[in-house]
Amino acid sequence: MIWWVYNFLFAIGFVLMLPHFLWRMWKRGGYRRGFGQRLGWYDTETRQQLAQGNWIWIHAVSVGELFIALRCMQAIRFRQSDARFLVTTTTSTGFALAKQRLSSTDRVMYFPVDAACIMRRLLRLARPQRVLLVEYELWPNLIRCCHREGIPVALVNGRLSEKSYRGYRKVHMFTRRLLPWVDHFFMQSEADARRIQALGALPETVHVVGSAKYEVAERDSEAEQEIGQYLESLDMGPASLVLLGGSTWPGEEQILLRVYQKLKQDHPSLRLVLVPRHAERSAEVMADIKAAGCSWHCRSQQPVADNKPDVLLVDTTGELRHFYAHADIIFIGKSLTRTEGQNIVEAAAYGKPVVVGPRLDNFQAILHDFQSAAAICQVNDEPSLVNALGELLNDAEGRAELGKRAAQLVTKQAGALERTLDVLFD
Repeated sequence: MIWWVYNFLFAIGFVLMLPHFLWRMWKRGGYRRGFGQRLGWYDTETRQQLAQGNWIWIHAVSVGELFIALRCMQAIRFRQSDARFLVTTTTSTGFALAKQRLSSTDRVMYFPVDAACIMRRLLRLARPQRVLLVEYELWPNLIRCCHREGIPVALVNGRLSEKSYRGYRKVHMFTRRLLPWVDHFFMQSEADARRIQALGALPETVHVVGSAKYEVAERDSEAEQEIGQYLESLDMGPASLVLLGGSTWPGEEQILLRVYQKLKQDHPSLRLVLVPRHAERSAEVMADIKAAGCSWHCRSQQPVADNKPDVLLVDTTGELRHFYAHADIIFIGKSLTRTEGQNIVEAAAYGKPVVVGPRLDNFQAILHDFQSAAAICQVNDEPSLVNALGELLNDAEGRAELGKRAAQLVTKQAGALERTLDVLFD
């Protein structure tokens, strides 16, 4: 009866969400491409490749989770050299990045709708040897179908915020039946582990391994050098002070533009680099830049001689970390106009001072680590952001010390993926 109710409500919810999906397809072209895969419709080439079977299926909802998936794949291949990966993602940005990073033996697709018939069909077509879900992508029909097909399921880098926990408690009758079908939960913290057990996970399947967000990607010196030369061509080289807004969300670009214009009065060499979380928003962000009256340049365009813009808009995908290497101060988005936050670890790994807004609900354990190590600058609103950035711009030694503490913390906390794989491949 519970499964009948879930599937009935899911079907109603999907129908009600169709206008939203159509709106997103119209507004963001990247969302439209490959939409059939979300409904379990695959072309002949895809079906033939999936039919090879024996995949390790990893689901990573978007870019942040995808970086964890890529690091996990690298570590698995070190232990199992012939491993082949089926990577699914939900966002067009994540899909584009996966296409860039995966090897020729792997496959990336959009994650299908969690309908039993679609999941059952995909599992029988691809015959994965195991399914790895990143962070908290616990889709009921996928897990139920895997259980029936004898396919082990594990949650990697699991987290469960207090807010999410309270929500799931309302459907505890459902979660206590679902969670025992998951073979392993690799949780980021003791608090996450307690919450998942309270919802129904079997204690012997729950492991506290730390956050895999600390497993940052290896640096690409060639790409960093290319970005460095590119920035110098725009008069944004070492002689300038570069404020970088990474993974920004709607409203945050406007705030950073206003803050930049105030700070530039005292720091004429200051330049602003904006990297929106979704490259599809570039036209919207460009409109904000023009409205602010700033001179600008887009990453997708070739530099023009003697062009010295105030603002660089990075309207490409997969280059953010290379820009981190050349920033003097980094602001991490989704933390001023939203409360979820974005990953702060990769920026910190470059030894850069990191500034965030008042809340990072999706990164509470990591934020606590950084706060305990005095390795981050947190602000409450736009005025406090102006003050904090002004102090950092006036204190080169303070910037260096804050960045140093951040990098040391990242190095100290690494190892979660190895602890995860030690259990999975024991």
